[in-house]
Amino acid sequence: MADQTALPAPAAGSVPVAGAAAPVPPAPDVRGGDTPRRRGARRHRWPVVVPFFAFLAVCFGLPAGTMAYGAFTVVDPAGGAGRFSTENVSGSLSGAYATGLTGSVELSAVTALLATVIGTLIAQAVVSSPRPALRGIVVSAGGVLANFSGAPLAFAFIATLGTTGTVTQLFHLDRTGFSLYSFTGLVLAYLYFMVPLMVVTVLPALDGLRSQWQEAAASCGATRGQYWLHVGIPVLTPSLLGGAVLMFGTAFASHATAAVMVGSSQPLITIQIANALNGNVLVGQENLALAMSLNMVVIALLVMAVQIPLQRRSARWLG
Repeated sequence: MADQTALPAPAAGSVPVAGAAAPVPPAPDVRGGDTPRRRGARRHRWPVVVPFFAFLAVCFGLPAGTMAYGAFTVVDPAGGAGRFSTENVSGSLSGAYATGLTGSVELSAVTALLATVIGTLIAQAVVSSPRPALRGIVVSAGGVLANFSGAPLAFAFIATLGTTGTVTQLFHLDRTGFSLYSFTGLVLAYLYFMVPLMVVTVLPALDGLRSQWQEAAASCGATRGQYWLHVGIPVLTPSLLGGAVLMFGTAFASHATAAVMVGSSQPLITIQIANALNGNVLVGQENLALAMSLNMVVIALLVMAVQIPLQRRSARWLG
């Protein structure tokens, strides 16, 4: 019978004996390692995103650069030569143009606040409803109405609430002093597509409120109002603020609805830009229009700078 006595372990640095189990080398630490395979995979990803960056450069970078160049360029009417100057930018922030910028900001702020409150209440009613079909109807209608804006919406409001509109004549709204072609009329028209947009935007955040939180609050003796005051509203605050910022940006960039409905009777920056580009007020003010557009871009960038952190915080809470 063969001798089955265990062989002694080989000394360090010696050659392992045939038949004995070879020592298992330690597993390489791949945490945070940058292996050649990973570097090669990273290099292969770059050609995929090149068309995307090319699209951004042509469709966004080139117009933005042209706008910035024209905003800081003044053309000599006699010789046609251009020179660098801040006259256009300073002119776009003074006089009637400053009034238009202020009017657009005020209209956007009022409509954003109202759309946030009304849209959140409607969305909460949909989430709390025991009828599943109601949610599908509201979401479908919200998606359609949120995209119904511009000239068709303006014509619909003029035919309904205008001076000779159906509702105006039926309820004699003209006797109350109501006018569709005013700041209040613009607010009503903007809310028509902004409230559905807010409903669609805030529904996922309301769905993220876990029912266990409300049950735990009730088991501790908290009322429904206390739950919303100390749990629901604090958790939803980033989402609500992000929705409000989105509503502000939507109203601030809207042009066709106000242009068709009120024209130049209300001071708005978008209408002033269109008038300057078309030469309706003064000829040769194209660069001034570019300066006003640059002001709008700066405000839009500020809006995005506020919205992105709010979206991240909301995703962290409700994700």
